[in-house]
Amino acid sequence: MDAGSFNSFSSSTEKTHARSRQPLGRVGSTVYIPSLRNSSSNPPSSYRPSGDRFIPDRSAMDFDVAHYLLMQPRKEKENAGIVSPAKEAYRKLLAETLLNNRTRIFAFNRKPPSSADSMLTAIADSATSNQTKNTKAKRYIPQTAERTLDAPDIVDDFYLNLLDWGCKNVLSIALGGTVYLWNASEGSTSELVTVDDDLGPVTSVSWAPDGHHIAIGLNNSDVQLWDSSSGRLLRTMKEIHRSRVGTLAWNNNILTTGGMDGRVVNNDVRIRNHQVHTYRGHNQEVCGLKWSGSGKQLASGGNDNLLHIWDLSMASTTAAANQNQWLHRFDSHNAAVKALAWCPFQSNLLASGGGGSDRCIKFWNTLTGACLNSVDTGSQVCSLLWNKNERELLSSHGFTQNQLTLWKYPSMVKVAELCGHTSRVLYMAQSPDGCTVATAAGDETLRFWNVFGNPGVDKPATKKACSEPFSNYSRIR
Repeated sequence: MDAGSFNSFSSSTEKTHARSRQPLGRVGSTVYIPSLRNSSSNPPSSYRPSGDRFIPDRSAMDFDVAHYLLMQPRKEKENAGIVSPAKEAYRKLLAETLLNNRTRIFAFNRKPPSSADSMLTAIADSATSNQTKNTKAKRYIPQTAERTLDAPDIVDDFYLNLLDWGCKNVLSIALGGTVYLWNASEGSTSELVTVDDDLGPVTSVSWAPDGHHIAIGLNNSDVQLWDSSSGRLLRTMKEIHRSRVGTLAWNNNILTTGGMDGRVVNNDVRIRNHQVHTYRGHNQEVCGLKWSGSGKQLASGGNDNLLHIWDLSMASTTAAANQNQWLHRFDSHNAAVKALAWCPFQSNLLASGGGGSDRCIKFWNTLTGACLNSVDTGSQVCSLLWNKNERELLSSHGFTQNQLTLWKYPSMVKVAELCGHTSRVLYMAQSPDGCTVATAAGDETLRFWNVFGNPGVDKPATKKACSEPFSNYSRIR
């Protein structure tokens, strides 16, 4: 009992004892306590003493509340592990409203009760607050390209890989026999190399992990390694394949090449005798190569409709035929397998896409070799990219709509479809921050899409018009 409450009882008793009992109001009558300053003070005429000043009148007590307060700690200990946060929040709000924050069993004065409306409002506010915290802001996805560049003389060939975006934010694209570099930070374009007609055209490009060196595959089977900073040719690797090199993939200092001869070769660019491993499993042109994020597994797709998974630990330095066996061999695609993408948030998950006679995206567990799902997209699958920030997959397509499709994984519900190209979208690359995607198509345009965007952004940022008139297209040349 608070020591400072004695002086207030004598003055408040007359105001409170005559009030009638209301719902959720004060329970019982008020006990008269003489003032400590004047022991001869007389009680009000209407007061009938029924107890001394130290022990309150039993009629002033609420035994139901007292029993609840006594039993509450024991129940809380028993139910500590099974009470959900929502029920706990509701219990606290209910206790605050109905019990007026009572913590004592014996009390002579209580706070005025709150209205029922205030309790309902508090519960609604709490629910709204929790819902706001748990609800993710909707990401805005622009339906048009934010920038378009002219890409004349780009080779319209499904089996080639002519576009790549390095970690230094420089985009490389092969147009005929010339490789151009577009600096995304500065918006500047430069020409790296133009190969002779007897060597070209350029059939593949791939940035090294350092972002300074770039590998170029040629139609005559040569592979060149260039320093992009100085524009200097570092070395030319010959006789890796017997015909054009359509796909390249880096794994640290290992450059893997895939050719029309069906071979997959690992080349250590640091040494003179660069061919260190040879994989044989395809009997037609290899058009897709991707190393896993761990660098331990390699996926290869070919025009023979086959998809192979190779384990680096099983590779042999010998070049004998059939020496290097695949870890898995998948033959369920009904067309060429070019589109390959390893999942960034699940190391053993691989997505693959089939050509015009297949039109399917398939998901593989490369640990067990199981096919997890297969989705018919309705059109040729040319390229695949995972969103680095969300569980989403972007696919580029050919006939008939030439669209980009954003899928939610694993439900594979369509999030968005982006149209703009008038020819099949053969090539696709992702910016280092994972937000922007560059696409190149047979319509000789290079477009940039903010399809992955920034997580949590619910409205477009202020910038220049997303689509520029054709006459104002910047020629990448």
